[in-house]
Amino acid sequence: MTNRTVQVLLDPATEVRTSTLELLTIARGLGRVEAVALEAPTVEVLAQLGAYGVETVHQAEPARDGACVSGDERHLPAVVAAALAAAVRLTDADAVLLPTSFAAKEAAALAAHDLGAGLVIDASSLRDVHGRVVAGKRVFAGSWDTECAVTADVAVVTVRANSAVAQPVETAVEPVTEGYAVEVPTSPVALLSREVKADTSGRPPLDQAAVVVAGGRGTDGDFGPVEDLADALGAAVGASRDAAFEGWWDSYVGQTGVTIAPRVYIGAGISGAPHHRGGMQASQVIVAVNSDPEAPIFEICDFAVVGRLADVLPQAAAEIRKRKS
Repeated sequence: MTNRTVQVLLDPATEVRTSTLELLTIARGLGRVEAVALEAPTVEVLAQLGAYGVETVHQAEPARDGACVSGDERHLPAVVAAALAAAVRLTDADAVLLPTSFAAKEAAALAAHDLGAGLVIDASSLRDVHGRVVAGKRVFAGSWDTECAVTADVAVVTVRANSAVAQPVETAVEPVTEGYAVEVPTSPVALLSREVKADTSGRPPLDQAAVVVAGGRGTDGDFGPVEDLADALGAAVGASRDAAFEGWWDSYVGQTGVTIAPRVYIGAGISGAPHHRGGMQASQVIVAVNSDPEAPIFEICDFAVVGRLADVLPQAAAEIRKRKS
């Protein structure tokens, strides 16, 4: 381990997601771990952070023109970026790690620009090479594996979910929370309202899930078998772009949609167009179910099932539940 200080974004500070635990595990391999929060972490959150080796939590106190930034506005990418940049300058941190959500990517880009830092988006691995942070990336829709060395003094990296197995430290520590002031620049955009969409399905977020079941045009709009298999596996549900544009599902996997890298991806009734492959080809294991034996997705999958998804998926879900019981 080097003397490097690595800061991990904790947003929201009211929970520690699996993707955050993965980031903390990766960060420990690079140096001393700290967290940056936009609000006060709870006692339970602090205990979890301590179990993963976090020694200090820097709690941002953003203000604009002498007035505190509201609770909703402090989660906007520009405010998060200002908080990250201020934390780096305050502590002389060497690296900042964030998840790969759309908001986190924007915040990472803004913070890197402010700091003059090296920026890597969607890294799948991180390691130290001769004192430099080197990030592994899959590019060109998963066709190439590359490594990018950050030559700037500070590295800002967003890391894909499922890039590491979360591992706690042998001996937990007690994190110390330290507040610090953040001056947020005047914004030409005013936040009028913010509503967090409640998810009552109990499924993991699509961009963080270890297992994803996705449906395409082959569902003919009936995502029942897809949801049933996902629930049997404890998986997230996704869709192809065409299925989403038809209004059959909310979020889709693809180059302009959600980019995922789960440990297991199951595509049902999805042909495997380049747009979709660009969003899921980094998956560790790919299972394809399609009635067309010539479907392009069969060229990249690890396991292929030729058959109607309406027949295959319910059988698979029933067998999984049987084995679980």
